[in-house]
Amino acid sequence: MSHREESDSMGTLWVPADAYYGAQTQRAVENFPVSGLRLPPRLIRALALIKRCAAAVNAELGLLEPTLSAAIQQAAAEAAEGRFDGQFVVDVFQTGSGTSSNMNMNEVLAGRANEILTGRRGGRAPVHPNDHVNRGQSSNDVIPTAIHLAALEGLEREMGPALVALRDSLDAKAREFADVRKIGRTHLQDAVPMTLGQEFSGYAHQIRLALERLEATRGRLGELPLGGTAVGTGLNTHPEFAPRVIAALAAHSGLPLAEARNHFQAQAAPDTLVEVSGALRALAVALVKIANDIRWLASGPRCGLGEITIPSLQPGSSIMPGKVNPVIPEAVIQVAAQVVGNDATVALGGQGGAFELNTMLPVMAYNLLQSLELSASAVRLLAARCVAGIVADRERCAAFIARSLALVTALVPHIGYDRAAAIAKSAYASGRTVREVAAAEAVLPLDQLEALLS
Repeated sequence: MSHREESDSMGTLWVPADAYYGAQTQRAVENFPVSGLRLPPRLIRALALIKRCAAAVNAELGLLEPTLSAAIQQAAAEAAEGRFDGQFVVDVFQTGSGTSSNMNMNEVLAGRANEILTGRRGGRAPVHPNDHVNRGQSSNDVIPTAIHLAALEGLEREMGPALVALRDSLDAKAREFADVRKIGRTHLQDAVPMTLGQEFSGYAHQIRLALERLEATRGRLGELPLGGTAVGTGLNTHPEFAPRVIAALAAHSGLPLAEARNHFQAQAAPDTLVEVSGALRALAVALVKIANDIRWLASGPRCGLGEITIPSLQPGSSIMPGKVNPVIPEAVIQVAAQVVGNDATVALGGQGGAFELNTMLPVMAYNLLQSLELSASAVRLLAARCVAGIVADRERCAAFIARSLALVTALVPHIGYDRAAAIAKSAYASGRTVREVAAAEAVLPLDQLEALLS
C-alpha cells in the first residue's frame, strides 16, 4: 500500500495514499486498536450534517471564505450520503469526548474539499480541518450534539413508526379475538376465564405506554449542546453561530431542534441519553413479556398449550423433521437482552461526567444507537412476521375452559369458599369437570349453575 506524508501540531507521519483523513486520525488509529468497532453510520451522518450547516453559517457570518465554505458543504453532503464510510476508521473506544472522531470528520471533509478545489486529496490547505471545518466548534459540544441528533432521528424515523405498527397490529388482534373465551393463568396455573382479546389488549397497551415513554423524551433530545464549545461558555464562537446552525439542522432534518437551555449541563451531564436508554430498556422488558407469552400460547403443536398458532417461517431442527420453532419471538427476546446490557453501559457512561465534560460519549453513543436500531428492527419483525399472522384455536381454548378447576371461583359467593374448594378437589381427584361435580352434588339449581359457570 502506498502512503503520503501528513502533518499536525505534533509532527508528521504517514497515512494511506487513498485516505481523505490526515495525521490526527492516523494517530487515533494507532493509539486505539481496541475493538474494531466503529461509530454507527447514523452518527456519522449527523456529524456530517452539522459540519455542512456550520460551513454555510460561517460563510453567512463572514467568518469563512465562500469558496472554502462551498467545498466543505459539498464534501459534507457526500459524507452524509455514505460515500466516505470507509474513511471513518477510529475505534469506538477512544478519547472519551469523541475528539478523535470529530477530527476524523474534520480531516475527511478538509481532504475532500481540498481535492475539489485543487485536485489533490488530503492536506491542510487551502481548507484546514481545524481552522475552517471546525470553526466555531469544539468536540465537546459537537459530539453530544451529533448524538442527540442521531438518536432523535432514529426515534422519529424508525422507532416511532415501528412501535405504532406493532401497537396497531396487537390492537387488531385484540378486536379479532374479543369473543374467544379462554382460561386465564396466574403463577403458570389455571385461573379464571377471560378472552383472548383481553389478553392481547394488554400487550397492545404495553406497546402504547412504551411509545409514550419514548415520545416524552423528544423535546429533551431536541435540545442541542452546540454553541458551548470547550466548557459551555461559547469561547471562540460567534453569538449567532449556534442558533443559526441549529435552525439549519432543523430545516435539513425536519426534526424539532433547539439550543440547549443550559450548556454546562448539556456538555457535562448527558442525562437525556440515559433517559432514552432507560425507555428502551422498559420497551425491551415489555417485548420479552409479549414474545414469551406468544411462544407459550403457541407451544405444541400437539403437546403444548396451542391456544394460538403463529406463522411457520422455517424448519426448526436439523434432526427432527417437521419441527417448527417460534423464531421471531426468540429473536426479539435476544434483542431485548442486548438492549438491557447496552442500557447498563449507557447508565455507567452517564456517570462519566467530571466537572465540565462527560468523557464516555463514544461508548454511550454506540450502545444507545445500537439499542434504537435493534429495537426498531425487532419490533417491525414481531408485528409483520408474527403478530399479523396469529390465529386463535377456538376449540382448544374452549376445551381448556371446560376442564379448568378455577371455574369453581364463580360459585364462591353462592356456596362459600370451603365448599367450592371441596368441589375443585373432588373434580381433580375424579377427573371430572367442576360443572359435572357441582351438578351431581346439586349445590345450586341447575339453571343458576349453568349461568354462573358460563
